[in-house]
Amino acid sequence: MGNNKFISNFEKSNEYRRVIHSLIPGGAHTYSKGDDQFPINSPAAITHGKGAYVWDLDGNKYFDTLMGLTSVSLGHAYEPVLDRVREELLKGSNFSRPSIIEREMAEKFLSLVPQHDMIKYAKNGSVVTTAAIKLARASTGRNIVARTAEHPFYSYDDWFIGSTDCDFGVPREVKNMTVTFKHNDLDDLKRMFNEYPGQIACIIGEPEKWEIVEPDFYEKAIKIAHDNGALWIMDEMITGFKTDYPGSIKKLNANPDMSTWGKGIANGFSFCALTGKKEIMDLGGIKNHGEKKLFLVSTTHGGETTAIAAGLATMRIFEENNVVEYNQKIGQYFIDGVTKILFENKVKDYFTLTGFNWSVGLIVKNREKQPCMFYRTLFMQEMIKRGFLYQGILSPCLSMSKNDIDLMLEAFSDSVKVFKKALEEGFSKYLIGPEIKPVFRKYN
Repeated sequence: MGNNKFISNFEKSNEYRRVIHSLIPGGAHTYSKGDDQFPINSPAAITHGKGAYVWDLDGNKYFDTLMGLTSVSLGHAYEPVLDRVREELLKGSNFSRPSIIEREMAEKFLSLVPQHDMIKYAKNGSVVTTAAIKLARASTGRNIVARTAEHPFYSYDDWFIGSTDCDFGVPREVKNMTVTFKHNDLDDLKRMFNEYPGQIACIIGEPEKWEIVEPDFYEKAIKIAHDNGALWIMDEMITGFKTDYPGSIKKLNANPDMSTWGKGIANGFSFCALTGKKEIMDLGGIKNHGEKKLFLVSTTHGGETTAIAAGLATMRIFEENNVVEYNQKIGQYFIDGVTKILFENKVKDYFTLTGFNWSVGLIVKNREKQPCMFYRTLFMQEMIKRGFLYQGILSPCLSMSKNDIDLMLEAFSDSVKVFKKALEEGFSKYLIGPEIKPVFRKYN
């Protein structure tokens, strides 16, 4: 980076690709990391990371723009987090009774979310979103789940996957129990309740995705849900520790019945949480003698001390360093730079920036000015060639510097020039290998 040397050696990555799909279905443990999500000339696997950078099997170094699918909010192998993890690791990581660190985390996390009274831990986001759905169904006695239509992922469990194009293997009866409505549209929310009167258990949705949310939106939306006997689940998996601290629940002064948390709250360590109001959460308890037992979340590794320690360290660093503000400034600096590049190269009609300064997305278009996977793949290929592991999203972290973003903007500008040539001469002259594919698709 910062010179004319392009990354071109993927020999060990190609060997890895040849083997991995016979060992692991999909070749990875989340589909977003799969080979079909990257150009053929890209790293197949990462050996290690430090700060905002990662290295592949061939020794190539990259600026990690997505930071572990947005889960790394401070930096890879961030020493102050590792210090707390090492401290806990020496004590043991899992016991036959809860560790005392579980209470420490519960009190700390709930102090950040005064709307909620109780918390439950898990190792990934799908577990806690599904736990929230189960609680809502138990609390309301209803079966139908309503989700916002525009958001790409809530869980690998059937209640969500059955409502996507990847519904293979999900019973029709389960698919019929999830319905959708337009994000941040009160009229469509009302329409949906009128269409399914007395049947909807809950609403689940990310609070912020692409557009500005009106200050009183969630007060109105949650009231509509409650008036219709449904609960509201605010999914802060993406927005947590990014839009605000701890998240949009504070920024928007929202009062949902439950919230789900994960991704960046433990700087890449596997710690997720469900928070909620006592009357709902306590349905998953064991002190309600004589009442039906709701088997909520029961995971051997949910209380793993090292991940909880990483979460506690991450919270301390966020509070001491005003990380949210720093990350948003880095994101805004990138937005301003990209906007200038697109204008100067007269290609602003072929690119669209999406999201916010805490997560900056990019849509790449073809000659007809329509979103196009071929041109998107070409653009990613050119960024990766220049040392930027770019999937079309920048997720800022504390380890990213202004100089890092300057180098990324330089690579972006150079990649735009290649894009312009491809627009004139056709992408096939410049694109190596097949186009990337949507994660949610009917066929491989």
